[in-house]
Amino acid sequence: MRRRPKVPPRPAPPEPRINERIRVPEVRLIDEEGRQIGIVKTSEALAMARQRDVDLVEVAAQASPPVARLMDFGRYKYEQSKKEREARKHQANVQLREVRMKPKIDDHDIDFKTRTAAKLLKEGDKVKVTVMFRGREITHPQIGKALLDRVVKSLEHIAVVEKEAMLEGRHMTVILAPDKKKLAALAKASAQKQAEASAADEEDEAVAAAAAAAPVVGDDDTDSDDDGDDAEEE
Repeated sequence: MRRRPKVPPRPAPPEPRINERIRVPEVRLIDEEGRQIGIVKTSEALAMARQRDVDLVEVAAQASPPVARLMDFGRYKYEQSKKEREARKHQANVQLREVRMKPKIDDHDIDFKTRTAAKLLKEGDKVKVTVMFRGREITHPQIGKALLDRVVKSLEHIAVVEKEAMLEGRHMTVILAPDKKKLAALAKASAQKQAEASAADEEDEAVAAAAAAAPVVGDDDTDSDDDGDDAEEE
């Protein structure tokens, strides 16, 4: 059996030339604040870099003359590395997860499997739903198709079918992918519902506070008011 050749890793981009490695006679110089200084001799730019305790870094080698900038190159590389790490951290890492079931599955288990698939989809993963046939069960593939159709219908509000149901050996599978638009709309509706519930709770608390602060009026107070009115009428 032939082994597939490994794909060699991509070579890292070459680092820019800095300081004495810049061998062109002159450069278009930019200072640390991003201001254009103009075209100067490379030797003068190096002297300026030493005076300011920074590096001279060639940032556009293809320009004529090349563009160089005064900067702390070590700090620049550290900040670039930090940005790349943050970008990788926030990059979506979509995985294909599998939820398996058997043809003879009860309604409770189907509901559990469907909710499991929904959770995976909401987390951004694709889901492969598989019905596994055993023995003579394979003679009734329509049962597996009905199960998959039921799951797909239950998840159509958050997912799209990426690969239609297909029988492969003793397994029938369908692949679902998260529908970003539907998930975003669902999240928005959920947030709005929570906001409305929170507003209703605040109103209930205000009503409860107003009710607790309402003064108690006794029968004596009511009678005295009535007596006073009668006296005025006389």
